[in-house]
Amino acid sequence: MVERSVQLEYSQLEPRMLDEAGRRYKGAKIIAVLQHFLGVSSFAGLRVLDIGTSTGFIASELARAGGAVVGVDVDVPGVAAAAARHGDEVSFLTAEGEHLPVRDSSMDLVVFNQIYEHVLNPDAVMAEIRRVLRPEGVVYLGLGNRLVVVEPHYGLPFLSWLPERLANRYVRVAGRSHHYHERFRTHRELRRMVAGMHVWDYSLSVVAEPARFAAENLVPGLLHRVPSGALRAAELLMPTYLWVGSLAPAEPRGPRLRVPPRRVQTLPHRALSGSHNP
Repeated sequence: MVERSVQLEYSQLEPRMLDEAGRRYKGAKIIAVLQHFLGVSSFAGLRVLDIGTSTGFIASELARAGGAVVGVDVDVPGVAAAAARHGDEVSFLTAEGEHLPVRDSSMDLVVFNQIYEHVLNPDAVMAEIRRVLRPEGVVYLGLGNRLVVVEPHYGLPFLSWLPERLANRYVRVAGRSHHYHERFRTHRELRRMVAGMHVWDYSLSVVAEPARFAAENLVPGLLHRVPSGALRAAELLMPTYLWVGSLAPAEPRGPRLRVPPRRVQTLPHRALSGSHNP
């Protein structure tokens, strides 16, 4: 199980997991999106699950926003470091996202941010998210796009577009790794992954108003001034989609935005070729 052995120490292999300022900034963006969707200024009284918590900086931010937070990851050294650093704020568990040690319908918020491409079976994780969410709960989904031009982990153009064998050869020739572990999905495939949920897309809302969503360092240059119509035309090539999903029908409750969130038309679920299976 090459992929799983890499995940077990991912925080030791990926320096960005140890970048406290960067991770907390991402946490602030996640919090801003969720607070806008819920129409609240605090997570007080809410139970929050952070899947793929690693070194725990985002979980810590969620706790500081008022949530009672549980962080889950298979990254053993990452979870140990998180517990040592943030154990007074967050409860940390070492567990697979495909088998969450959490009761049914017990979580108000779930965060699944930039993780699905690393797990063995994203559809199984999504099934677990549906199981643990309360009927009125919501999930934040940060979802990388397979059709991004420059792959974010290795910085190689069109890497994620390639079939596994060619992608492995590409990273070896480029001297970046011996194996390409990540498995991204297209916009259409992601819409299948969230089948059965009510989903809103905040991607362009964040691009249009980065200061509101603590995303100034994530939105390049003057991109936020590009007309929304032009941004929507490039939607299928966006590097990341920022979606908020719920089991029950729900709509954003925050103030009106320059580019309002859009409802995502989910697709019926079916097995995807190339998916990881345990």
